[in-house]
Amino acid sequence: MFDSIISFIDRHNSFILTTHDSPDADGLGAEAVLAAIIKKTGKTARIINSSPIPNYLEFIKEGFEIEKWDPQDHASILEDSALLILDTSEEHHLGSIREAVKKVRETFIIDHHEPKPMSRLKGFVDSTASSVSEVSVELACFLGIELDPFSATAAYAGIVSDSGFFAYPKTSIRTFKAAIKTLEWGATPNQIYRQLMENSSCASVLLQKQALSSLEFHAGRQISLMVLRWEDFIKAGAEFEEVENIVSIPLRAKEVEASILLREKEHGEIFCSLRSKGTLNVSKIAQNFGGGGHVTAAGFRSYIGIEETVKKLLSCVVTQVGNE
Repeated sequence: MFDSIISFIDRHNSFILTTHDSPDADGLGAEAVLAAIIKKTGKTARIINSSPIPNYLEFIKEGFEIEKWDPQDHASILEDSALLILDTSEEHHLGSIREAVKKVRETFIIDHHEPKPMSRLKGFVDSTASSVSEVSVELACFLGIELDPFSATAAYAGIVSDSGFFAYPKTSIRTFKAAIKTLEWGATPNQIYRQLMENSSCASVLLQKQALSSLEFHAGRQISLMVLRWEDFIKAGAEFEEVENIVSIPLRAKEVEASILLREKEHGEIFCSLRSKGTLNVSKIAQNFGGGGHVTAAGFRSYIGIEETVKKLLSCVVTQVGNE
């Protein structure tokens, strides 16, 4: 099962590990586990991401170093390193570190999202897995490698985050087995839950208020839409990343099958998050806009402004609802 990953690791001695821009718990958890695996083989691994860790995930980096990509500082290590990309198979999702793709010895992905046609990056994709952290723990077990408590904590955080605390459709027996293994290695579920779910700033709670004030329903209340403009972040005093779980709030309503959250950055770039109960494949919708993800969780970026993005997105979603 893991032959291609093992062969990739065997081919090189120095590795750079990265994940998509605006890293989440799963990408960070997988980085921690793969770095530990590579170092156990006596090789070197550095975790370098395009953007910093969100404040609410700061606990994940305890025990190891996560660097922010700097094209000048890191230029000297590229030609002697292989690049391992985790939790995405799309080059444009990497942020500024994507410039390293053409300069390293080899690039390899480990991903669990629905594969996109004609993706240029190649590697290992298991779209049946709930998370890349789950796959990473399975790889460690396959190799007979025991993780330290710090890496186990990061892996458990990634597993529960991407499985919705074992509630999303891709949750399976293997998800629970991987989680149990991290507990054996020292992860503490209650502490991790508190860090992920009870560690928000007051500003992020005010941001939820702003999002809910924009709430609209469409397609007979099957679709919910919320919008956060840049001034909403300023008003709440919140960081752009402090939106975790806001998009899922409307799914508590029994009529709502899918929820959409648009958030605007300072210079107009739009980030769209989509969540579904499973009857609507939001990954297909995101792919229409150059994004991707899972059946129940996906996203994309837009550069055409809030109003135009909303117009095109709702047209696409309503059409998809009619076809389901």
